[in-house]
Amino acid sequence: MEHGQFHDNAFTAGYELGKYEGGELLLEQVLPMNLLLPEVRLQDVIALGAEHLRPRCLPLMDVHEVYAEMEQAIHERRPCAVVRLGDGELLTLAQDAVYDTATIQREGTFLPYAGVNPPDLLARDQLLHAIRHAHVVGVPLARRKHFHPLLHPVFRAHHLDPATLRMTNSTVNYGLSQTGLLGSLLAGKQLLVIGNAAPALAHMLSERGFIVSGLISPVRGVRDVERVILESRHVEFDLALVSAGIAAVMICTRIAHERGKTALDFGHMADAIVKGQVALTH
Repeated sequence: MEHGQFHDNAFTAGYELGKYEGGELLLEQVLPMNLLLPEVRLQDVIALGAEHLRPRCLPLMDVHEVYAEMEQAIHERRPCAVVRLGDGELLTLAQDAVYDTATIQREGTFLPYAGVNPPDLLARDQLLHAIRHAHVVGVPLARRKHFHPLLHPVFRAHHLDPATLRMTNSTVNYGLSQTGLLGSLLAGKQLLVIGNAAPALAHMLSERGFIVSGLISPVRGVRDVERVILESRHVEFDLALVSAGIAAVMICTRIAHERGKTALDFGHMADAIVKGQVALTH
């Protein structure tokens, strides 16, 4: 047997075992021993169970509601911070609350790229404060490790009741694009673009006829938040698009409360626009 084929077979066997132990085995263990379940797929069993759990679910704002919220806030000149939580934000919040430092450093090797060098409890506490004061909080629905499975332990550890938050899907930035609402949101607004991709994004937006009134770049992690806020005070704008990793959550909330403006945690949408992966039209 060729080495490559052996590797492929081992991978397939490992995948099948993981799939079995992570699903079918669990179903085996809860079914009565003296009953034979007819041809019912695991996903059908899960779907039936999920329907019974509906009363325990918390409502999320859909992308149209988030869009309307931002449009109204801009029109009424009142603060509105739309922030998003992913694995970077949740691991930052988990420091000395859910996980010890060694675990954070092992599981969050990407955190320095996202703007946090653990251990950093100041960043954790600033991030928590920002989430408490955001107007809309995007939360992850993906059930991969450190996404949705870490959300509730983190909230519980910090005594943050999700029922007190106005929540949406953490991919709301992409949702705005996929529903065609992004162009409408940006059209006719003075835009402040913040983040490492800001120069290229500002150029692309201007080329497409959008109004870019300012840009702040680069953003060197959470320690750079104060400088970004200071620079933003010299710009007149209606909407801030912030693509700055974990720091974006703090920046959005502070811009909203200190400038009375609307700020959107734009994330990798900035890169998608720059690379031409997203078509922007008015």
